[in-house]
Amino acid sequence: MSSSLSDTDGIERRRRWLSVLAKAPGERLEALLQQVGPVPAWQALRRAETGLVMINGRVSGTGTPFCAGEMTVTRAAIRLDSGELGIGYVGGRDRRKAESAALVDALGQRADWRERLEAQVIAPLEAEAEARHRLIAARAAATRVEFFTVAREGGT
Repeated sequence: MSSSLSDTDGIERRRRWLSVLAKAPGERLEALLQQVGPVPAWQALRRAETGLVMINGRVSGTGTPFCAGEMTVTRAAIRLDSGELGIGYVGGRDRRKAESAALVDALGQRADWRERLEAQVIAPLEAEAEARHRLIAARAAATRVEFFTVAREGGT
């Protein structure tokens, strides 16, 4: 097995990658992964399966927790023939996306794949997510209404 992600930087990178992969559109993730080229052989440890998770919220974002409801989640776990384990958890029922996320997670644990995946998969997905976020923010800003009060001087 190649280098493990036991260092703090590696753990944070893996968290960031898993977050980016979970939020990415499935078709886009698949397209970027195919552009990376042939990947090493792997086998499914846990075939993609869909279930429900309970979502908790907090009053005013920081207060008392409450049960907000359930969300559909699909998860997968794979192992590369070289031994690295990858996991993928995604919202919804996209089984291919969960497996693709797990494959990228496993490959990202290999030093010989890390930079290529960062440049060809993760960075483009992050940039596209930021662009979507800016577009949503711009649309919201366009509908902003500013209220003001005119102080009346004197009587009547």
